[in-house]
Amino acid sequence: MLVIWITGTLWAGKGTIVQHLVERYNFQHLSVRSFLIEEIEKRKLPINRDSMTMVANDIRKKFWPESIIESLYEKAKSTWKNTVIESVRAVWEVVSLRNKGFFYLFAVDADSKKRYDRIIARWSESDKFSFAEFMMNEAREMSSNDPNNQNISRCMEMADYVFLNDGSESDLKNQIDNVMDDLI
Repeated sequence: MLVIWITGTLWAGKGTIVQHLVERYNFQHLSVRSFLIEEIEKRKLPINRDSMTMVANDIRKKFWPESIIESLYEKAKSTWKNTVIESVRAVWEVVSLRNKGFFYLFAVDADSKKRYDRIIARWSESDKFSFAEFMMNEAREMSSNDPNNQNISRCMEMADYVFLNDGSESDLKNQIDNVMDDLI
């Protein structure tokens, strides 16, 4: 069983990597976002970025910093299928996963303006905000000394493979394929 976790800046292409691994390499997909949406719905909160951040941080504080990823890892392990899981956002999540084996961390980044343009193109319910709000959301999630909070920049530094997604979708897929040739 191979488990690939994904981290990266907001709207850099994590979903594109997931889709490619599922379609080309027959990976199953698990999502922190889906996990959080279930919890947000139980709490009767609006489904948006602020609720996701608040609920994720609350779960980490209430149980332990890596509790979300531990739940998803156990689900992947129970199927013993190659699995891609998005996304890792806290340092203790990476530290915990490093002890499990069968694990690689992919990170993806792209120019902030290109990423915001992707948000506008997708425009889902949780994505309706200005460029300034986008930059504030990202700043909030990029670093923290609190192990219960997001620290995407440090997670990206800990990645086994880093992809730059400033080109086309096929450019990103080619980068992934080059890495997958080494992993499988």
